[in-house]
Amino acid sequence: MGAGKTTVGNILAKMANLPYIDIDEVIISEQGMSVSDIFAKHGEKEFRRLEHEKLKELMGTKAVIATGGGIVLNPENRKVLNDTYPVIYLETDPKVFMNRLKGDTTRPLVQQKTPEEIQAIFEPRIAHYEASADFIVNTDNRNQQEVAKAIIDMLDNEQKQR
Repeated sequence: MGAGKTTVGNILAKMANLPYIDIDEVIISEQGMSVSDIFAKHGEKEFRRLEHEKLKELMGTKAVIATGGGIVLNPENRKVLNDTYPVIYLETDPKVFMNRLKGDTTRPLVQQKTPEEIQAIFEPRIAHYEASADFIVNTDNRNQQEVAKAIIDMLDNEQKQR
């Protein structure tokens, strides 16, 4: 949430010559409505169900896949991710992501929320992000190109060590 995964994911996909898939965007396209509208009309539980189904459907697809920030809340999703892909957590200082989220109307969980309320949503996820991650890349003081390059370097080093 606010870490830059869409932009970094697109850059990374181009660098790795792989397709880029954003699970939220696939759900939006298939449902014909925004994530905010899905939340409003069907609730968060239904969105999480759609997200889980899409993740399972994409299992094994050779691509750079961006997930929504809440995907780690479901233990089954964490297992699918860890069993299938290298998972990269884009670590971002809370002040930085709060700044990025100001005025963002596409994220239903943070709309009309104070910084403290947003922090309360994000804080419980951090342990899941860290536990699920094969690699943690800090995005503070780096542009998206530098973050993508750091990920490529980590993945290359991992391959060389095998």
